[in-house]
Amino acid sequence: MSESPKSYWAIDGPALIEQLQTSVKGLSGIEANGRLSADGPNLLKPAKKSGTLNLFLRQFKSPLIIILLAAAVISAFLADSTDAIIIIAIVLISALLGFGQERSATNAVAKLLALVQIKASVIRDNAVISIPTEEIVRGDVVTLSAGDIVPSDCRIIESRDLFVDEATLTGETYPVEKLEGTLAADTPLEKRTNTLFMGTHVVSGTATAVVVSTGKSTEFGQVSERLRSKSPETEFEHGIKHFGYLLMQITLIMVFSIFAINVFLNKPILDSFLFSLALAVGLTPQLLPAIISINLAHGAKRMAESKVIVKRLSSIENFGSMNILCSDKTGTLTQAVVQMRSAVDIRGNEGKTIRLYAGLNSYYQSGFSNPIDEAIRKEVQFNLSEYEKLDEVPYDFTRKRLSILLKTRDGRHLMITKGAFASIDGICTTEENSDGKRSSYVSVQAQAVQKSTELGQQGFRVLGVAYKDLGVEDKITRESEKDMTLIGFLVLFDPPKPDLPRTIEDLRNLGVTLKVVTGDNRFVAAAVMRQVGFPEPRVLTGPELRLISSEGLVKRVNETDVFAEIEPNQKEQIILALKKGGNVVGYIGDGINDASALHAADVGISVDSAVDVAKEAADIVLMEKDLDVLLDGVREGRKTFANTMKYVFMATSANFGNMFSMAGASLFLSFLPLLPKQVLMVNLMTDMPETTIATDNVDAEQVEKPRRWDMKFIRRFMLLFGLISSIFDYITFAVLIFVLNASPDQFRTGWFIESVLSAVIIVLVIRTRRPFFRSRPGRYMMATSAAIIMITLALPYIVPQGILNFQGLPPIFLALTALIILLYIATAEMAKRYFYRNNMN
Repeated sequence: MSESPKSYWAIDGPALIEQLQTSVKGLSGIEANGRLSADGPNLLKPAKKSGTLNLFLRQFKSPLIIILLAAAVISAFLADSTDAIIIIAIVLISALLGFGQERSATNAVAKLLALVQIKASVIRDNAVISIPTEEIVRGDVVTLSAGDIVPSDCRIIESRDLFVDEATLTGETYPVEKLEGTLAADTPLEKRTNTLFMGTHVVSGTATAVVVSTGKSTEFGQVSERLRSKSPETEFEHGIKHFGYLLMQITLIMVFSIFAINVFLNKPILDSFLFSLALAVGLTPQLLPAIISINLAHGAKRMAESKVIVKRLSSIENFGSMNILCSDKTGTLTQAVVQMRSAVDIRGNEGKTIRLYAGLNSYYQSGFSNPIDEAIRKEVQFNLSEYEKLDEVPYDFTRKRLSILLKTRDGRHLMITKGAFASIDGICTTEENSDGKRSSYVSVQAQAVQKSTELGQQGFRVLGVAYKDLGVEDKITRESEKDMTLIGFLVLFDPPKPDLPRTIEDLRNLGVTLKVVTGDNRFVAAAVMRQVGFPEPRVLTGPELRLISSEGLVKRVNETDVFAEIEPNQKEQIILALKKGGNVVGYIGDGINDASALHAADVGISVDSAVDVAKEAADIVLMEKDLDVLLDGVREGRKTFANTMKYVFMATSANFGNMFSMAGASLFLSFLPLLPKQVLMVNLMTDMPETTIATDNVDAEQVEKPRRWDMKFIRRFMLLFGLISSIFDYITFAVLIFVLNASPDQFRTGWFIESVLSAVIIVLVIRTRRPFFRSRPGRYMMATSAAIIMITLALPYIVPQGILNFQGLPPIFLALTALIILLYIATAEMAKRYFYRNNMN
């Protein structure tokens, strides 16, 4: 079982099954588990390892942390081993803090992703069961139907009207018909009609197939480097990465400068080196990756409570930033319960033959299940024993029609075709009314078009029904669809959801504009839009879209409410044009024809009941196809983004303030302003409240409209609040030196207390745009902040001086510290009001 049979498409079916040591009844569960252990999972790339040890080691991936640990070990042999032990202990405690949070987040996300796992139907132990696609093994027998993704490379055992979209592998635009049989060994890949390839998907029909290759051994695994590469960065990921680089560069420049100044002033070289390293660790936002992961995981958990499952965590930010949502019509705007109103000829007269032929077409079609065929089957009663299915040309999104060839009891071979009226209109040469009288279609075509338009303007979905007697022919192709007889229309309707106008208004209030993209005709789409709150919807049709240049389309898409009569490839074109116009675009779809648009959107959204190919392409999966569910998800996405930005604001303002303070203190002090272990202790103490940001409350105005990464905004915030922080550090220095005549240990103790208390308390100011006393923090943040304040005040008195070199301070200093912090809060509040008044659009 180490490798697939060579040229398996050229091996006789029974012989291939024997080579694979399986049978048409599939494998046993025990045998399948053994093969899975031997061959590995059915994946193109190994599953990402996130075991306990890996997560823990990830906390030390920063080069600065590694250098600091090494330097601490060296100092243990050269200087004070107690200091080295304390430094290592503080780094380990900080790592354990990040590890605990990330492990909890990783486990939560894994459980959520399991809810929307892509599964395949296989025959095991003589029963059809559903298993995750990564558990497929060679020799498994899989069953496939319309909408399924082919889970691995397979050889067809049997099929019925099977058409597969292989565009992802071969580039072939149209679905390819697949049949059982044996081919020549030199048959090229694109002509292997008896083979199914991993990553392609079934458009129509059914099949049973035996798996011959899995994972990297498949055609996709061998030729698709693109799929093995990392997913493209989202705008947020890109911004975070470059912001981190900027902060690191500035920090390193400052740290090297501080080290050089300390050495120039004849301070101990080893202490200066350790101090500079500790300062680098304290000033870089090393918690930023962990905070982002924790925030996104908490956001995913909250969104799951709103029945929104996040497949790609980084898409949460885009979800919150989304300002345009493109949606299909059926099931999202409407109730997805299609009802048949009537079956009429072009004169408006009811016709039994129309109902009968439409019912036969819907009953015998073997493509993907859809609400229209279900509605027709429910309404039409007929005797199946009088008909035998001979052949089928499945529905596809280019022809927009479906043909069935039946043998009647009297021996006639009857082809019945139904589809969008525009697709039926061009293949008819005669017309038959409800009384059975025929006439030339040319003479009544204008009347037929007028009747179809009239029904469409009333908001009805109109399908044309036509037939043709093929004599003794028992096979049909697309070319057979000509010279047909139109017998009339099926008139269908799908009522809008009753609470939809309110939901659309709520989306508008959140800054999200809804645009509908549908294959329905312009009149039906416009009628539905009028019913849900668009008095005069602006419509652009597929045929009109083809005549517009790329540049012109970028302008038109922003001005359009409804895209009607749209072909699948045009959906992607619309999404890309909206993105070029500067929008963050979400697309919600659940059909086979939505996959490319889902890939193109900033946020691809599908539903749990969607076909596999749509669910696989989506970033986010709704457990219910309801815009109300989506609304909750948008709010949660924005809360997650808001909480992530809180940490960015806190870290940047505190870090830059400390850098300015450290640089200045190094110039005029004859001793290090803080010992290395004290710098790390400040870092550890101030990090603890910030790890609770993911659970913090978010003010209503922070979710009112989409927010995007804005480097200039953050830089301005960083400089203003960093400068304010530094000013109050210098005030603290002045009090310690000129008022208290502090010794080096007293100076360090005093600055340590002020640094930690001001950093913890200022978090409560920076986390909101409101006055801090009018915005309630999360209870975990409040509890952690209170605990850190008490520990900080107690440390100089409860820890022996030789361990952290802290010294108790007189009560007057604590009183003056309280006064400094009150002034700091008041100044930050005024600065915050000024900043947001002048920097918000």
